[in-house]
Amino acid sequence: MLRVPEAAKPVPESDTHRIFGVSIVLSATRCLLSYIVLPIVLPVLGLAKGFGPWLGIPIGVLALTFDFLGIRRFWLADHHQRWLFSAIYAVVGTMVLALLIIDIVDLVG
Repeated sequence: MLRVPEAAKPVPESDTHRIFGVSIVLSATRCLLSYIVLPIVLPVLGLAKGFGPWLGIPIGVLALTFDFLGIRRFWLADHHQRWLFSAIYAVVGTMVLALLIIDIVDLVG
């Protein structure tokens, strides 16, 4: 599923940790937008309610892409904690996916 070849040369751990950091920051940004900026800050500023999904969907897709790449990177690096980081990614990715679905339903419906 991750397209990790059996005889792949391990990826440096520094690259793996960098991808992890980027994906977690993107996911955190998505959550901050969904729970603080969009429902609280934008209405205070008088901005339209329908603006949220237009911002949330691209950030959510980007966050999920980096989550997938991060998991793959940990497996390519044959990192000793790849199962732990895969579980963290799965939890974060599930939350971001739920927000993405809510935004899509908001936009369509």
